Amino acid sequence: MRQSTVLILIMTLACLTAFAAEGTGTNAPAPAAPSEPPADWIDPDTGHRVIRLSTEPGSATLYFHDNSYTPQGDKLIFNTPSGVAVMDISRLGTQPPKLEIVASGRGANMARRTREVYVQRGVGFGRGRGNATTPPENQPQGSQALTNQTQAARGGRGGFGGPVYAVNVDTKQERLVTNAVSTVINCDETFGFIVLRGDVAINPTGKTPRPAARPYVPQLQRMFPGKKLEDLTPDQRYSVQKEEGLARGTFNPQPAAYTFINLKTGERKTGGYQYGNLDHQQFNPTDPSLLLYAHEGTWHEVDRTWTIRTDGTGMKLMHQRSMDMEINGHEWWGFDGKTVWFDLQTPRSEDFWIAGVNLDTGKETRYHIDRDSWGVHFNSSRDDMLFASDGGDRSQVAYSTNGMWINLFRVQPDGTVVHERLANMAKHNYVTGGGHGGIEPNCSITPDKKWVIFTGQFAPGQRHVYAVQIAKAR
Repeated sequence: MRQSTVLILIMTLACLTAFAAEGTGTNAPAPAAPSEPPADWIDPDTGHRVIRLSTEPGSATLYFHDNSYTPQGDKLIFNTPSGVAVMDISRLGTQPPKLEIVASGRGANMARRTREVYVQRGVGFGRGRGNATTPPENQPQGSQALTNQTQAARGGRGGFGGPVYAVNVDTKQERLVTNAVSTVINCDETFGFIVLRGDVAINPTGKTPRPAARPYVPQLQRMFPGKKLEDLTPDQRYSVQKEEGLARGTFNPQPAAYTFINLKTGERKTGGYQYGNLDHQQFNPTDPSLLLYAHEGTWHEVDRTWTIRTDGTGMKLMHQRSMDMEINGHEWWGFDGKTVWFDLQTPRSEDFWIAGVNLDTGKETRYHIDRDSWGVHFNSSRDDMLFASDGGDRSQVAYSTNGMWINLFRVQPDGTVVHERLANMAKHNYVTGGGHGGIEPNCSITPDKKWVIFTGQFAPGQRHVYAVQIAKAR
């Protein structure tokens, strides 16, 4: 060994010793930043190629039912700490991914008919998924009554809304969307909405009577009959605790209603009086007058999935429970707007389906899946021939011991689906409640049906957006 090399080694050891000694004092250096996750690899467990699309930790896909793609299917949007990113995915896999920040703001949603992304800025909280309200200073003239409505509606996802802008993903040109209070906007940009709660949501005609309060039954008894808390696994106990929290608003639900806002004229009309915790609002992709929404709560104890017209009429339950403990939820629109899809379990935690209801005929389609291929959320391709799920850990409703995968389902001619695992999510942190710091993968299938996009957090502080190729690597 050369003398110079020995000297370098001695100096290096001396520096490391000094560093270690210094680390025991009050001026200890900050821990090293986590190493950057790989950018491109073949999943050894599935044989599928995975590409990291984001460059900034803390990036994430949109919520599973929000629109992430341009109408032409060539570009994807997702959220980063620096703003809304757009990426050309038409050549994904043949060229290194290249993103561009096109807008600041929150609650991003891609418009259905234009190459614009909706973002909300200014005063506000929440994710823009609905339940939005307008601060008094932004209300149009003659809307004094809305001040009281605003106070009643505060606290839902979307919250106090700052101004909403539409930003072109190609040119970055932006415009104000007048009268909009959230980024949940219908397909021809003519309507938005507000969710009312409390006294202002009581039907003034008296034709919407309060339902009888249901007797309280502990969720432990509902979910695990005959068992004591100590009989359950820690993950199952967490699940019971989570459902107990949801059940509080289910036994004696509060009044709620919708105020639909004409974005062109500012006119507001209230209807859809009911009792429940309204959430998960999604306008139909093709019918501008139809809104899909959910009653939140314990899924096995609420009638979950509904539609309503923008004139406040036509409330319709999309799926009727057929047995005790049956659940349906995490609903989403098919791309053509003809089908409402959802996660169905008959009963809860035992028998699993991807199910959909045709709006015109009322006919229900069901694809049976197994416990280990279930996901927190599902999604579908534009032709409804492929479905994807994002998996779940042992604390989720399926209680799977081998369920942490990005999954693909191919519809077969006989009405079944064939399941394939695309990406191993064993290191992903799913648990979002109780300060666990997890995140939902919120996957989607690209319009060309070549990739599934998802959020992965495989180490603390390393949340990124990824794409897994549907075709196996050669």
